[in-house]
Amino acid sequence: MQIASYNTNLQGVQGLPQDLVDWLAPTLQVSAFLSRERRAPDIIAVGFQELLPLHLGLSGLSKAVINDRNALILSQIEAHAPNKDRYSLIAKVVNAGVALLVYGRDEGVARMACDVHTQWTGVGPGYMGNKGAVGVRFRVPGAEGDVGETFTFVCAHLTAFDEKLGQRLADYRHIVGTLLFPPVSPDSNIPSTIYATSHLFFLGDLNFRLEFPPSHPLSFPQELTKALDDEIAREELKEFDQLLLEHRKGTVFVGLHEGQFWRFKCSYKYLLGEVDKYSMKRTPSWTDRVLYATHTDNPDTPDKSNITNLLYTSIPSYTTSDHKPIVCMLLLPPPLPSTSASFAPPIIRLPKHYTPMPDPRATFKRYTGRILDRIIGICWYILVLLGAGSGAVGIFNFFLGIGAWSWWRSRGGSSSTSSV
Repeated sequence: MQIASYNTNLQGVQGLPQDLVDWLAPTLQVSAFLSRERRAPDIIAVGFQELLPLHLGLSGLSKAVINDRNALILSQIEAHAPNKDRYSLIAKVVNAGVALLVYGRDEGVARMACDVHTQWTGVGPGYMGNKGAVGVRFRVPGAEGDVGETFTFVCAHLTAFDEKLGQRLADYRHIVGTLLFPPVSPDSNIPSTIYATSHLFFLGDLNFRLEFPPSHPLSFPQELTKALDDEIAREELKEFDQLLLEHRKGTVFVGLHEGQFWRFKCSYKYLLGEVDKYSMKRTPSWTDRVLYATHTDNPDTPDKSNITNLLYTSIPSYTTSDHKPIVCMLLLPPPLPSTSASFAPPIIRLPKHYTPMPDPRATFKRYTGRILDRIIGICWYILVLLGAGSGAVGIFNFFLGIGAWSWWRSRGGSSSTSSV
């Protein structure tokens, strides 16, 4: 399993073929020395945040960009796969600037994947999609013809800014309640949450920050950037990571696990055009993350997972965004033999104190956000056209036009009155 995430800083519409090589292709070669044989990943999931300018995303004008990304990703992973493996797109989904594409190897998962579903939800103001999540779920039948296992992928972009921790936690709860899929059991009519799956992968720009006490020496950006150069110091820094601290409390990502993110430098916030230089406007943080869970994980041992994290790193060479893309390679446990005649696949086991529930108003909330997206997005798009690419200039031109029209009307009215 290879999972990649990148906040492109609205650069998706300007991407060139070489923009994806360092991010996606070299990691395919990692499998050559991590296993005894040259082997490409069975599944590759690629998530984007801020893929395109917001006025285009909110207007729903993302089809060309996501299709371009799809063609580009396929060309790169197939050109660099260890055995020249071929891949097929299992599913793609986009909501505003958040996008997710999931691929399967043709000689395996892609040929067997069935019951494919996509979903989206917004967590912005009025449930708009400027922040939110998209999801893909599919089932892979077992070798003996049994029901097999389900795979669920979620790509999210949560609320920004250091002080908005409470909103990020609320964003996650909203996603769990509204990013819903069809019922797991054929005799049920209750939609299922992201947790009702055999394997769950949650990726994206989750925007959790490093938060230090005001008197702490590392609260000064200059001192923090020095500490980030040393892996031992970074391991100590993880104790100030909002996501890790909240996860330990059980307030977010219950039942999920993560690799050693401190092994790589913070993925945010970099100066544009710089390989390894942070902006002093924000506290550098590990905002971009990948978390995961499998149905054989034991909820009584939350620090252990049966998924092996083979690689978890960022790619510093990308300089067109204030984020660095991240990539993760995971080794899943082999499927368990079916021991029952159940028509439902196995699902993740959760602690007794946590029972995720579908939001009964999920559909209303999602489509309320979608309607607001379209109204605001189309108006914004018109203003950008009026401003020749600038929304601010478009607003100026709009009011200038109204003023000119009012002046013309008043002049015309005066002339008519004088002639009478």
